[in-house]
Amino acid sequence: MMRLLPRSLFGQTLLVLLAGLLASHLVGSWIYSTDRGQIVRAVGGFVIAQRITNLTRLVRDAPGEWRARIVTASSDETFNVALLAGPPPATLTDNDTPAAEALKQVLVEQLSLKGAAEPLVSASQPRGMMFGVARQMMGQSPMMHGFGGLGPFAGFRELQVAIPLQDGQWLTFTTVLPESGAAFSLRFLVSMGMMAVITLLVAIWVVRRVTAPLTALSKAALRLGEDLNAPPMPEVGTDETQQAAHAFNAMQSRLRGMIEDRTKMLAAISHDFRTPLTLLRLRVENVDDPVEREKMLSTIADLDAMVAATLEFASGGAQQAPRRPTDLTALIESMTDDLADGGLPVSMETAQPIIYECDPTTLKRALTNLVDNAVKYGGRAEIAIHETPRAIEITIDDTGPGIPEEELKHVFEPLYRIESSRSPETGGMGLGLAIASSIIRAHEGQIILSNRREGGLRALVTLPKSKPGR
Repeated sequence: MMRLLPRSLFGQTLLVLLAGLLASHLVGSWIYSTDRGQIVRAVGGFVIAQRITNLTRLVRDAPGEWRARIVTASSDETFNVALLAGPPPATLTDNDTPAAEALKQVLVEQLSLKGAAEPLVSASQPRGMMFGVARQMMGQSPMMHGFGGLGPFAGFRELQVAIPLQDGQWLTFTTVLPESGAAFSLRFLVSMGMMAVITLLVAIWVVRRVTAPLTALSKAALRLGEDLNAPPMPEVGTDETQQAAHAFNAMQSRLRGMIEDRTKMLAAISHDFRTPLTLLRLRVENVDDPVEREKMLSTIADLDAMVAATLEFASGGAQQAPRRPTDLTALIESMTDDLADGGLPVSMETAQPIIYECDPTTLKRALTNLVDNAVKYGGRAEIAIHETPRAIEITIDDTGPGIPEEELKHVFEPLYRIESSRSPETGGMGLGLAIASSIIRAHEGQIILSNRREGGLRALVTLPKSKPGR
């Protein structure tokens, strides 16, 4: 059930609004249909009361030979009028429904009927009518109930009235109120649908306007992990979103300042450190023992390489070169040829040209580090590149012993080396994979290392075609 519900803030907010809109429409429709039926009955009751009053006066004041013709002419299918020579049947008796009581009082007042001349009124309640509310209204004037509001006249469906005349005759009326019609007419449904569509469109616009800055904030947070020099977020929207954007921009500025300070410090250390290294190299040249001289020069070269690698890693996240469309297949072929010309066992599968927007210099450096690792620890490197609908995949396979599974998650950590001798000749500086991972992440990609079934290690570089963070 939870999987069917939207997970985004936009979807959940819109779902709540739609649920509230639907509930309000259903309740409003029910209230409308109920009030509509009561109004129809109330108006019908008022018309019937007036019709009975006027017809009774006409028959009562007319000559005896005219009464039968008046009664016949006034009777129809929904309003039956009859003139009886004696009292009505015993089945017609008063009942104490609010509608009957109210109509009886109206007839008594308007026709001045008192005592034995009081009419007999019988009214049947429609199903679903609330009698208690109608009875509470009887304390006021029946005229006010029937004509000024819904009143008890809205509380009957069928009506029978018998009024005595002066000469012993009885004038009877039998009528049935017409149905109020369907609760949901086509016009009503169309109007409610139009209102729902308009409300929905406004709700979508409002919710999207409120949640759009949050979406932009999440994208900016993802982009910040890859590019500290990305442009700041626009501080727009509500006060809260403007404050969040301002705080995010301030954080990005502080982080950029910290990285720049660290890079400058390392650059200064590197510069100052290379000066005494150069002096040491010059002094070592004067050492007479050739074996000791070579050992010293090797140690100095290792120190120099360590400083350069550390500076390269530190400056890699702070400097972002402009990107341009590049043929990755040609880039890798050129890198493979250069390494093969240097005597390294590197080969590449034939592939079609693949154009990708990137920084070719840093990307080539990352791939070179991966190939160097494959050659150094796996004996050789076999490179392949192919394109999928959503990404570009570059694989670098070797034929070495692979890496223990528990070590795979640590190899991208700076200065981490699987080889325990701590010798640069066998274990490197521990920064090659960290630098490669940093460069690939800057291109919104990822590197996955896995042991091959046939032996050796595979480095899979995935570069997405679409870059949502940019």
